[in-house]
Amino acid sequence: MKKQGRILIGTVLFAALLSGCTKNDGLLDNASLKMAIDQGAINLNSAMGKITTSQAYSILTVNDDGTSKSESETAYRVYIPLDLVKGVYDYKPVTSFNRWGISLIKYFSKSSDDNMMIVNMPLKKVKNPRSLRSYNPSDTLLTNNFSISVSDYHNNYNSYHDYDYILSSDISIDNALAGKLNIKSIVSPTEGTDYASQYAFTESYTANYSYESGDTTRSGFSIMDGDNTLYSEELLTIKNDTARFGREHLYTLTIGDVQIIKNSLTREVKIAVDGVIQDQAIVTVIDKEADPEASVCRKRDIQITFEDGTVTTVSALIGESIDDIKTLFDSLHKVYFAAYIVDWIAYDIYYQRN
Repeated sequence: MKKQGRILIGTVLFAALLSGCTKNDGLLDNASLKMAIDQGAINLNSAMGKITTSQAYSILTVNDDGTSKSESETAYRVYIPLDLVKGVYDYKPVTSFNRWGISLIKYFSKSSDDNMMIVNMPLKKVKNPRSLRSYNPSDTLLTNNFSISVSDYHNNYNSYHDYDYILSSDISIDNALAGKLNIKSIVSPTEGTDYASQYAFTESYTANYSYESGDTTRSGFSIMDGDNTLYSEELLTIKNDTARFGREHLYTLTIGDVQIIKNSLTREVKIAVDGVIQDQAIVTVIDKEADPEASVCRKRDIQITFEDGTVTTVSALIGESIDDIKTLFDSLHKVYFAAYIVDWIAYDIYYQRN
């Protein structure tokens, strides 16, 4: 019954989306359609310029620290709620040795009590996560000019296929708010996956990713300016064997007021402006390679042929910003900052106490 309900909901949403796009009222001429598309791209590129030059961008999109980890690893288990790690902590390495002469380092010292986990540390360490696991005597000269304030934390890990995780945090540099990171991830061997992550930057910009598995699987990626959508991709797939993403059912790309909708049932690809289908343009989806999570951020591009015969593509419209958008897309999937900064600090604090 649950599976049938999910499929029914997906069908209703699909029908509602298409019925909301009318075919006659609001039809634009060729020049106006081009202007709407160009303006969406201009607004997106302007926002990406501000996002990528923000201090939060380079921090939140920090890449893998080089540590390899097997997805099949099941021996490791941990349960760390916020109550076990709350307090104010300062990066202050203290070196000691065990009876075998092996160096043991305590990296963080508690300075006061608090209802949150607040950690003050050098920005230099944050930008190079691997350095958190090593100590150099010169580290004592570093200034704790970076802070992360964690207001909600829940890390209940049983295996790669069975865990639930919550993180709500603010990051500050030199006592000024630089951004926010929020994650909710629930993975169950019986219920599947419910995942959402968000980066919040200054000037009301956010980047968001969500994934919910089931007979109807939904995933979405967006870049927002407040409540206004600058860029969005939504994918709805139908279950196919055991693949993470099933057979593509409905794909929607939004750039400003422009939507491109691919309906795999009818094999039609339409372009709409403010919900009005623009039949005078021909839209072609170009998949360079097979990709279960079809996205312009991966191997998909979209070609638009206007009524006057001129042709453009989404990648050409976005231009150089496409690489930065891909960085956000990939980073929101993996969120290395949470794994290699926040979680590692929480482990260090937790195991000091236990």
